[in-house]
Amino acid sequence: MTKSQTSAKADQWPPPWLKLVNPTQYRFEHLATQLKWRLQEGRGEAVYQIGVEDNGLLVGLTEADMRASLKTLKRMAEKVGADITLLREREVDYDLDRNTRKIAEVLVRKVPDDQQFLDLRVAVLGNVDSGKSTLLGVLTQGELDNGRGRARLNLFRHLHEIQTGRTSSISFEILGFNSKGEVVNYSESRTAEEICESSSKMITFIDLAGHHKYLKTTIFGLTSYCPDFAMLVVSANTGIAGTTREHLGLAMALKVPIFIVVSKVDLCSRGTVERTVRQLERVLKQPGCNKVPMVVSNPDDAVTAAQQFTQSACITPIFTLSSVSGESLDLLKVFLNILPPLSNSKEQEELMQQLTEFQVDEIYSVPDVGTVVGGTLYSGVCREGERLVVGPTDEGRFLRLKVGSIQRNRSACRVLRAGQAATLALGNFDRSLLRKGMVMVSPKMNPTICCQFEAAIVLLFHAKTFRRGSQVTVHVGNVRQTATVDDLHGKDELRTGERAVVRFRFIKHPEYLRLGAKLLFREGVTKGIGHVTHVCVTQTNDNDFNK
Repeated sequence: MTKSQTSAKADQWPPPWLKLVNPTQYRFEHLATQLKWRLQEGRGEAVYQIGVEDNGLLVGLTEADMRASLKTLKRMAEKVGADITLLREREVDYDLDRNTRKIAEVLVRKVPDDQQFLDLRVAVLGNVDSGKSTLLGVLTQGELDNGRGRARLNLFRHLHEIQTGRTSSISFEILGFNSKGEVVNYSESRTAEEICESSSKMITFIDLAGHHKYLKTTIFGLTSYCPDFAMLVVSANTGIAGTTREHLGLAMALKVPIFIVVSKVDLCSRGTVERTVRQLERVLKQPGCNKVPMVVSNPDDAVTAAQQFTQSACITPIFTLSSVSGESLDLLKVFLNILPPLSNSKEQEELMQQLTEFQVDEIYSVPDVGTVVGGTLYSGVCREGERLVVGPTDEGRFLRLKVGSIQRNRSACRVLRAGQAATLALGNFDRSLLRKGMVMVSPKMNPTICCQFEAAIVLLFHAKTFRRGSQVTVHVGNVRQTATVDDLHGKDELRTGERAVVRFRFIKHPEYLRLGAKLLFREGVTKGIGHVTHVCVTQTNDNDFNK
């Protein structure tokens, strides 16, 4: 911001404070209470502007007043169990004595307590060999890559992934930030539990496959794990290639806010990098995207990008970096550190008041523990020892079970809250009765299931026509199953770009669906999106609740 912008109105987020110089005890207590409320609203963190009037006027403070204000803010933060980090200072004007006046932006973040850290999920997308897993390895391990993929080895789960260097399954990696905004990763912490204990904010990266033959796995990761954001990784030397456009389209169709990382800039000339960025900007500005690209080139840009990204759905930050040289890697860390959650505490509370509903995404057998399921708690609160019902089975039944231990990010946790991902130990529950796509819900919910449902859809692409009898793979949340088109209300067929209400029928077994849930379907080049408008309820066998 230039000095000529003194009278410009500042955005009212972050919230402004003019100055905090020597407040009275009453004023101090009032400000501390206000800060505590803002931290609750921001789920443990808040960014404040100092030197800005309530109407947004950038007045600025002298050096002495700024130091005094920051000292007061630090006292307030300590009172509510938080730390402060100065994000940036900017000169806005000179006073009559030609002294510089400044405004400052300060991050206030709660010190972690009882594992109630802020957890954001970021899906990692991009074409095969774009450097997704290598970038995650560098971020989470704290060591730069050697140029031959050493950084990604810790992320792979299968031998063929190590041999080919290509991700084929969904893996999760964590990056923490403490209350002072410092990175917490495996470079100083030996275990995930230590990272969780030291972090006030956790970024969980969902590493998805880039190869086209694993597209169904990538879509499952986007629909089932409910990512808050998506990070699209594009190789600087190849540009927009392979599945890049498809992954971008999937994230946009599911309304997941997306930012872009151009990797491997160490392999290219500056001209090649700029050409790739221009190519991305052209795609983002197209009518189908309607995005506003924002190239991040310094820490000031990173702070601005993080604040504007969640306020405006059209802002798309673009980072250019290298996992080998480390160029501009710190800008991405600054962005992730400040990135606020999409939902506030009120929305979180409303979800927690609802009955328990846990999506089953993964199933394991663990020695000495028994059957373990991984997934996301969509609503309610889940505790150790809680009794739930799981289903539907192939026969449309729900079976009783008891939750044993709970783990979040590989560390023990007694209480799971809505929106959090975790693994639940089910003891000796028969694993063969479980499958991906099931839900574990409170018996009070009396869950309904369906073999048929209706959805309002738009056909994104079809080579010919879409009509009754067509078969597609339907993705709704963690549900993934082949379905037949039974009816197109009011139409005989659909072509690319057309809309309709369609009745689908699952081929294999009934599923549990929520009204309004986002839907994505595909078959070969055929693709469409929509949302569930009606569920044709199939009767469940309530006797199974008593088993």
